[in-house]
Amino acid sequence: MRDLPFDAQERIALCDLLGELGAQAPTLLAGWTTRDLAAHLVLRERDPVAGLCLVLPGPFERFAERRRVRLAGRAEFGWLVARLRSGPPPGFFRIGWVRSFPSLNEFFVHHEDVRRANGLGPRDTLTPAFDEALWRNVRRGGRYLSRRLREVGLEIVWAGTGERVMIRNAEPTVRLGGAPGEVLLYLFGRRAAAQVELHGPADAVAIVRHTHFGM
Repeated sequence: MRDLPFDAQERIALCDLLGELGAQAPTLLAGWTTRDLAAHLVLRERDPVAGLCLVLPGPFERFAERRRVRLAGRAEFGWLVARLRSGPPPGFFRIGWVRSFPSLNEFFVHHEDVRRANGLGPRDTLTPAFDEALWRNVRRGGRYLSRRLREVGLEIVWAGTGERVMIRNAEPTVRLGGAPGEVLLYLFGRRAAAQVELHGPADAVAIVRHTHFGM
């Protein structure tokens, strides 16, 4: 499987885990079971209208959520997982940068949503190349994912390496460090699950801890 693109690796691993756990297992997403998450991922790729609305605010987001609830209620869980396992449909989701950036983020984060809600901790099996890919995505998406942060700066650090990047310029600055996947999880709003360290003035760290990160 390691010969496959990283997004495909995460897709397959997530589908394997969904099949193992079944439709009613918890996820890190409040109120969502594995059935809800599978419906979300299928909707993202297979419903061009609702899929677009997933990233839009207000009534668009509510419309997408209604479509997701309907899909989750009508479709068999096995069908949802099989549809997801079959890969991205022809078109937008097969474009290279989509697969390496938003889709890799999507499948990595949601894979961890399922893993960690079911007692599985951080993986020690990620290859250096996979870590590099996640770090590139942290660098590319960090400023957007932290856009709600005000008053303080934020520097992200790949722990154990010299890799670091300033994604919010302000003083005082907080340093957010960890493995690339853990930093990505934090930036996607999985604050309680991500194994990271925050360093900086106490007041500034408190602001970071109480800021809503993510999409």
